[in-house]
Amino acid sequence: MRLRRKPWIDEAIHDYDSHIILSGQENYKGKWREAFSHPERPLYMELGTGKGRFIAGMSEAHPDANFVGFEVQIGVIYYAAQKIFEAERDNAKVSLFDIAGIEEIVAPGEVDRFYINFCDPWPKAKHAKRRLTYHTFLDRYARLLKDNGEVHFKTDNEGLFMFSLEEFQNCGWELKNVTYDLHSTDLPNVKTEYEEKFSAKGQPIFRLEAVKPAATKEA
Repeated sequence: MRLRRKPWIDEAIHDYDSHIILSGQENYKGKWREAFSHPERPLYMELGTGKGRFIAGMSEAHPDANFVGFEVQIGVIYYAAQKIFEAERDNAKVSLFDIAGIEEIVAPGEVDRFYINFCDPWPKAKHAKRRLTYHTFLDRYARLLKDNGEVHFKTDNEGLFMFSLEEFQNCGWELKNVTYDLHSTDLPNVKTEYEEKFSAKGQPIFRLEAVKPAATKEA
């Protein structure tokens, strides 16, 4: 769902230029680590960062890693940039970009981990190719991840989760920490805004971690 465009954001967002990348992302390909003061740290990317509660929380919980969050809606990413700016997180940035073109701006083997949280389930079978856990997307992530790199995936949609389990397995990913009710476990967890809202209503949260297949072909 897209939020109604707020014209004032186009100007106000520049208050957070130190923590947001609005254009020229192709110039960062192979150089995302250099955007941070500690480029030697692991590089984690969130695909669809929303209003930023997750990336802000994760960057605080893991100060030894660098985080980049991608979001396609400027009216949403404004709030993410605001959160990490006000928290003075020097290990987190957000970028206005459609992740369908992720390979245009990220180099093979550049990323240590991808996070995918509560993406659009695209419930109709004819739209399966749009799901961020469809096998063509998984192949892209595998190319961009380092050896033994991981994808961490959370959703409240059981159908999407079962579909995703099958896609990961069919593509040769190793699965671990699979849970059908995340909040009943002791697994570390930083909630998204969406997660907080729906888990409060008793909705179980599904989660998995997937390790990149050992043999990954170049595009």
